[in-house]
Amino acid sequence: MLRPLLILFFLAFSFNANGSNFPRPAKLEPAVQFWTRVYTAVSTNQGYLHDAVNLSVVYETLDLPEYASRGERDRIIAREQGRIKTALIHLGNGKRSGLNETEQRVLAAWPKGTGNQTFLKAADQLRFQLGQSDRFKAGLIRSGQWRPHIRRVLAMHNLPEELEVLPHVESSFNPNAYSKVAAAGMWQFMPATARQYMRVDELMDERMDPFISTEGAAKLLKYNYKVTGTWPLALTAYNHGAGGIMRAAKAMGSKDIGLIAEKYSGPAFGFASRNFYASFLAALDVDRNAERYFGAVKLDAPTDYDKVSVREYIPVAALAESAGVSLEELRAHNPALLDTIWSGEKYIPRGYEVRIPRERLGNPLQDVIAAIPASLRFGYQKPDVLHIIRPGESLSGIASRYNTSVAKLMALNGLQNSHRIRAGQSLKLPGAVQQGVVDTATIAAVAAPSSQPARVSPRSAEGNLYVIKPGDSLWGIARRFNVSQSELAAWNRIDSTSPIKPGQTLKIAAAGSGSGGNQYVIQAGDSLWAIARRFNVSQQDLLAWNGLKRGQIIKPGDTLRLASN
Repeated sequence: MLRPLLILFFLAFSFNANGSNFPRPAKLEPAVQFWTRVYTAVSTNQGYLHDAVNLSVVYETLDLPEYASRGERDRIIAREQGRIKTALIHLGNGKRSGLNETEQRVLAAWPKGTGNQTFLKAADQLRFQLGQSDRFKAGLIRSGQWRPHIRRVLAMHNLPEELEVLPHVESSFNPNAYSKVAAAGMWQFMPATARQYMRVDELMDERMDPFISTEGAAKLLKYNYKVTGTWPLALTAYNHGAGGIMRAAKAMGSKDIGLIAEKYSGPAFGFASRNFYASFLAALDVDRNAERYFGAVKLDAPTDYDKVSVREYIPVAALAESAGVSLEELRAHNPALLDTIWSGEKYIPRGYEVRIPRERLGNPLQDVIAAIPASLRFGYQKPDVLHIIRPGESLSGIASRYNTSVAKLMALNGLQNSHRIRAGQSLKLPGAVQQGVVDTATIAAVAAPSSQPARVSPRSAEGNLYVIKPGDSLWGIARRFNVSQSELAAWNRIDSTSPIKPGQTLKIAAAGSGSGGNQYVIQAGDSLWAIARRFNVSQQDLLAWNGLKRGQIIKPGDTLRLASN
């Protein structure tokens, strides 16, 4: 058995921080120098027109109007690209005398003796790179807020400390960053990858929380290293995927990142993937020598947070009021919670760790939460409300009926086209809709809380519907409701291997009890008062319909009638 000190020695050897984990191949040096200039020499109001393959070839530093629109900037860039491309074609056709100013500049950007074919090829490799110096410096300052946490997490996973600079490449340490391909947060997780390490659904997107997403990034990087065996490949896999970079290594017969970046031409191995490791090396150098590039820089200090995991479902407005902070301030420190929480349509999920700066609290956060009235602390999540689409209905008509917007209905139901709805389809409605004004023939409330398995049987759950969420499987839903997958498939007239989609509605039990669907299975934490309020009936009626006496104890698993017959 290895002694603890010997184990630490091997870990230090495996994940050392002396630089050998992150070699700087000579083949990558032009790319590293290029990204160093991008990060330090040109701002977001400038950029380089350059060759996309040979990054030592930069044709022009282009200045852009500071307050120009995106469209105007694009037109300026396109005009200059056209001028340089024309010059490259002329040079590629053999022109070497009588050169205009642009042709002279383009010729000078390449080594003497460059051949015609190289110029013709370069005409199709012309690229613009926006500068990042102001953005990098701002990210450097912001990074102080999270550096201590990032370092603790990396150390906990025995990962090299140098990895702390990766958010420079991904987001400039901007926790609100959102890319055009749906990568989000400081560590720029894609949704599918993120769900392997954190929660991403209609209530929470933990990619947006720099503390939670750091844990996910560490786990992903550790996995990438385990698969690839080298940090250059593990980092490239962060952008290109572990499977993709291992296919590249196999195709090249080598794990040399310099060779792969220079020679590999896989269909998805584009400019970003090819340059990812080089840009990381540049960011590491700039970060570690920030004063050389930016002068004295004072990093933001970390916020001292009080943190408590809530034990019940809580309206966010109740928490803000009890804490004496605004909703805007509470949201700034709890970015994982989504609009459905902040609009009041859903409660803060049970188990979520609330975070508020200590200096903003008069009392410990645990006491703040305990002070929220019992009437505003629930044992269940606020249910979804569904509208079953009737023939001839339109999304705009449904939105008007429930006093909401088409955009909100589309977002809530994951719809891409407002015209692609069909009769019989179920639409989730904003939870703030009052059940009393909704046609009960077209509404079903999901009875099971989102984070606790519900005890439902076919005899007691007639008519209950479940709206499928991203990441759900038929097996998982069946397990959650304590039924078999075959029963679930039979009740919904589908094959047990049929694919299911987010937004689709499943019946949780078949008809057969003769109750007309007016029953509810009691969940842990329920009270008669809360159930009455939830289903818009009086507590006195609930007592009468179920032959109960006031004050009588109800137990999870018991069934309540929700109507007189």
